Formats: sequence, C-alpha cells, structure tokens
Amino acid sequence: MDWRTLEQWDKEYFWHPFTQMKVYREEENLIFERGEGVYLYDVKGRKFIDAISSLWCNVHGHNHPKLNQALIDQLKKVAHTTTLGSSNVPAILLAKRLVEISPKCLTKVFYSEDGAEAVEIAIKLAYQYWRNKGERRKTFITLSEAYHGDTLGAVSLGGIDLFHGTYKDILFETIKLPSPYIFCKKNYGGLSEDCKNVLLEILEEILKSRDDIVAVSLEAGIQGAAGMLPFPKGFLRGVRELTKKYGVLMIVDEVATGFGRTGTMFYCEQEDVCADFMCLGKGITGGYLPLAATLTTEEVFNAFLGEFGEMKHFYHGHTYTGNNLACAVALANLEVFEEEKTLERLQPKIEYLSQRLKEFWELDFVGDVRQLGFMAGIELVKDKEKGIPFPYGERTGFKVAYKCREKGVFLRPLGDVMVLMPPLVVEREHIDQVVGALKWAIESLKT
Repeated sequence: MDWRTLEQWDKEYFWHPFTQMKVYREEENLIFERGEGVYLYDVKGRKFIDAISSLWCNVHGHNHPKLNQALIDQLKKVAHTTTLGSSNVPAILLAKRLVEISPKCLTKVFYSEDGAEAVEIAIKLAYQYWRNKGERRKTFITLSEAYHGDTLGAVSLGGIDLFHGTYKDILFETIKLPSPYIFCKKNYGGLSEDCKNVLLEILEEILKSRDDIVAVSLEAGIQGAAGMLPFPKGFLRGVRELTKKYGVLMIVDEVATGFGRTGTMFYCEQEDVCADFMCLGKGITGGYLPLAATLTTEEVFNAFLGEFGEMKHFYHGHTYTGNNLACAVALANLEVFEEEKTLERLQPKIEYLSQRLKEFWELDFVGDVRQLGFMAGIELVKDKEKGIPFPYGERTGFKVAYKCREKGVFLRPLGDVMVLMPPLVVEREHIDQVVGALKWAIESLKT
C-alpha cells in the first residue's frame, strides 16, 4: 500500500497515546513496517536504530528467530484459552520459570497484560490481604514523581502532576515521600549516604505514627517516567527493612527495570531485596506481545485461601490472563537470555555507554546526565548556568528527537529529557551512532 495513503489514514482514524493529535496531524511521522535486530524500517524504506527499545520493551532485537519460532510453534497448537478455572501449558511453565529466577520469597505468579495492570493487581491484593486478615487498612505510601501506569489505581500511586493531576478528584489518597533524586540533589548536592538516611528517617516516622498503612510502593532503583531519576544506593534495601520492622507490605515496580535493563535480571538483586509484590511487564516477552506478571509470597497467597463461601478469593481477572502465545514467547525470551549470555555480554556495554555519556556534560544545553545500567536520561535546559528549563510548549525534546532521525536514530523523549534505552543486544558501533546523533541534534539548538 502507498505510504501516503497510510499516512492519511493514520492521521484520520488512529488516536495515539500520550500524543497531542493536533500537532501530530501537522507533522511528518514515522510509520514502521518491519524490524531486524536493533533496526526499524519505515514504510518509506528508511532505517533507524531503535534507541528506546520500542518504549523500553525490546530486549534481544526485532525479528529474533527463536522468538519468532516460539510464536509459530504455539500458534499451531492454540492461540488463547482462558485461565479462569482452567490452565494452559505455557502459562504453567512460565510461572515456574519466573519463580525460579526471581527473589526467593516470591513463589506465586498472577498474570495480566501490561505493567499498569500488574501494579493494579498488587494494589488490590495488598488491600484485600489485610481485609482477609481482619484488618481495615487503607493507606498507601508512595513517592512524589512516581509513575506506575495509567489505570486509576496505578495513577493514585503516581506523582507526576503533568500526567496525573487531571484525575486527582477520582483517585484514592496516598502519603507521598519526596522523590529521592530531586530531594538529594536539592538538599545534599547528590545521592549521598546522608541523604538516603534522612529519607529513611522520614519514612520511619510515618510508619511509627500510623497503623493503617497497607503498603509502601516504589519503582526499583530509578524513577523512569519522571526523567530517569536514580535512587541512592541502598535506599530500596532500607525501605524493605523498615517495612519488615513495622509489619507493612512492600510493592516493587520492576516493569521498566526488569529483564536486564539495570545490568541484572531484576534490580532487586543488586540490593538483595525481596518485596511482598514484584510487578513485571515490558521486557517479559522480549518486546513481542503484551504480558505482565505480579509475583507475590506464600504468606500473601495463603491469606486468600478458604472455603468458597468465605469469599476470600481474589475477584480479579482479564480475558487474556496467561495468554498462551504471550507466555510461549516469554519462555523463549528467558531461554535467549541464557543461550546468548545476554547479561554477561551487557556489562562492558553498560560501562562503554557510561563513558560516552560523559561527553554530554560539555554541551551548552545539557543540565544533567543520569544513568542506571542500560537506562539513561540527558536533561536539556535553556540556561545551563542558572538551570532554567525550556518552556514546555516549545517541545524542545521532540525537536531534538526529530533531528536525530536525520542520522538514522529513533528516540522518544520524556519532556525535555532525552531517553537512551536501546535493546540489550546493541554493540559499540550502535552506541556510537546514537550518541553521535544525539550530540549533533542537541548542538543544532544553537542555530
């Protein structure tokens, strides 16, 4: 089909997420047709490095033969069967495998289709856990600048006013701790041990004074959608210790950080943390199909056991929960991690990316550079000396991203934070191309 017709239909019929459609319909946009490895090809035949892993989910590259074959093999059997009161082979095998690779206290898997749903399930499970035990707790503790997805429960745990402020009147109330990166930078000049301890003291004072706390919820090691804001090392571990001390549940959101993004399969491994709930999504299928999972403990699971008439069970589910195709490709995804030694090969690339990121500090319009593993953010500012941002309406981040397309690099910024999160299989030459294109595009702001 002619690309001009597709472009016309795209702007006429398709309402895109997180997109001002008035602007979108006035601009030239990419329409992707196929992918191969770290590259995407649009309907005009142009080739781009997928520098954001198709919104942080592609792991082993596009069109991977093993993942393709897993889908073909499963499709020859059955595409979908319900798991409401029945089961299927890939869902069973994947649940076992996820438990085997996750922190040891996590023994049960509840499936859904995306990260927001995984968080929503953790919220509801945590709340009902206390009810099933005869306690009426209702308050969650979360972080300012948090992002856990766009369903209402997940939005209630969120703290980015730009995304969530519109809906504040229909959300449940939470207690919000300061965003660690913003708090530490403002008060301590960086992510120091002293700052971490102060944040934990604030949390402990709240836990001491309240008996209605359901859970503490936070992302794992870094606040991604807030602009790649990392935590002080040990902060996650400190939160886990306090939740145990005061008998409160803990929800860790590994949707963005899981499956190798921070250098280990899950960030929790780096701080030896096993929360009561761990939420997974994005990279779970290698970027192939919508699938998510909420992992929890034997203790939580047992609180939902009882006779049918007691109505303790979890009244929650989705039509495609544990979808056969998605679970089959997720199993293959984990096999590729082992066969291709993805995590072992990732470590030198993380270090190389770290070295290349230092170059951005030299640029006039870069106010900050942040990194955790293979997740990085370069913050653009109008005045570097005074830290003055570009006006929101100027869409500076998008202008830079569009400029990068001229050098064959596809990016999607978070406001004026340029996100770099390529597939884990990129090589040094790909990193060089991405960094070079982005530096060139940022420098072009001078003209």
